[in-house]
Amino acid sequence: MKSSSYSTSRAPGDRECARLWPRIAVAATLALALSGCGPGASAPPAEFRIPVEVSTVETGNVEELIITTGTLRTREMVTLDIEIPGYVHIGRDKDGNRLTEGATVAAGQTIAEVTGEDARLHARIESTRRALEAAESELERRRDLWASRLIAEEELRQAEVQYENSLYEFERSKLNAAKSKITTPIGGVVLRLARNSDGLPIADGQLVAPGFTIAQIAPLDGLIADIDLVGPELGRIHEGLPARIRHYAYEDADIGGEVIRLAPSVDINTHTFRAEVAVSNPQRLLRPGMFVEVTIIADQRVDVPVVPRESVARRGGRNVVFVLTGQRVARRDINLGLGDDEQVEVLAGIAPGDRIVIRGVETLTDGTRVRIVGS
Repeated sequence: MKSSSYSTSRAPGDRECARLWPRIAVAATLALALSGCGPGASAPPAEFRIPVEVSTVETGNVEELIITTGTLRTREMVTLDIEIPGYVHIGRDKDGNRLTEGATVAAGQTIAEVTGEDARLHARIESTRRALEAAESELERRRDLWASRLIAEEELRQAEVQYENSLYEFERSKLNAAKSKITTPIGGVVLRLARNSDGLPIADGQLVAPGFTIAQIAPLDGLIADIDLVGPELGRIHEGLPARIRHYAYEDADIGGEVIRLAPSVDINTHTFRAEVAVSNPQRLLRPGMFVEVTIIADQRVDVPVVPRESVARRGGRNVVFVLTGQRVARRDINLGLGDDEQVEVLAGIAPGDRIVIRGVETLTDGTRVRIVGS
C-alpha cells in the first residue's frame, strides 16, 4: 500500500497581499475620517466676544467750571506814616510785649509814639495855649470897654480876629500833638512794622523824620483774588457765582469764594477782562501775594443721571452709549447736558440702573456680543 504526503504552499501573490493588508486598512480608515470634513460636513461656527468693562448708571452732581489763576491781595490796607520828627517807640500788645509783624491789632490801637524835644516843639501846644488865653482875656476886656463906649468898634473887631487866630493855632497844635501817637483806623494784621530803607527793623528810640512809614496793616480773614478771563467767558460769569480756591501748600483745604465784581471793560491788548473773587480766609492759611488756582462754578446740576465721559461714543454724528442686555449690547442715542473731563450729565436716552459699557466701546455696534471683564 502506497503512502502519500500532502504539503500546502502559497503563491507569491498571496504572500504580497497579506503583507500589504494592514497598510490598506489604515488608509481606508483615514479616508473615512477625512470624508467627514468634506463639503457636505457642517461644523458649528465660533463666535468672538469683545471684552468690555461695564458700570451701572447712577445719579450725582455735575458742574460747569471755569478754571483760571489769580493773585491774592487784601480787601483794604492802611499805611501809617510819621508826620512829626522825633524818637519813635513801638506800641505794646495787651501783654505788654512790643508789637511785631504778624500781630493782630484792633481799630484805634496805638502802633507807635513819637517823643522828644523835636516833637514837643513841633506841636507848640503850650505856647499856643498861652497865646489863646491871652487873646481870650483881651477880647473880654475890650468887650467891656465897648459896652461902656470907651473904645471904638474897630478895636473890638481887632480883638475878635486875634482870638480867632489864636484859637486856630491852638487847635492845630493839639492836632500836631495827637500826631505823636500813631493809631490804626482799622483792625487787622501788622504786615510791615518799622523797617528802614534797607528793609531792616529799627529799634525803639531811633530818630525818625516826617514821611517815615511806621506800619502797614490789613485784615486777612478775607482776601481778594484778581483773575483775568478771556472774552467769551464774559457771557458765562456774573457776580454772585461761587468759587473754589486752591493753593499747592494746602491741597486738602476747602477754601470758598464768590465773584464780587467784573471789570466794566475788556483789555484791548490781551482781550481779557478782570474779575474779583472774594476769598474766605478765616484760618488765615492764605497770604497776600500768593498765586492761586480759582475754579468758578458757572452752573451746577444736582442729583441727575451721570455717566463717565469715556463711555460716550460718536456714531453718525450722535452721542451714543451701549447698554448691556444679556450677553449683547444695545446702542442708545443720548442727549448730554453739563459735564467736565470725567463725567457728563445725561438728559435723555438712559436711566439710573442701566448697565453701560465704560471701556471697550471703540469697536462696538448694536447687537455686538461681549464678554464682561474688570467688574
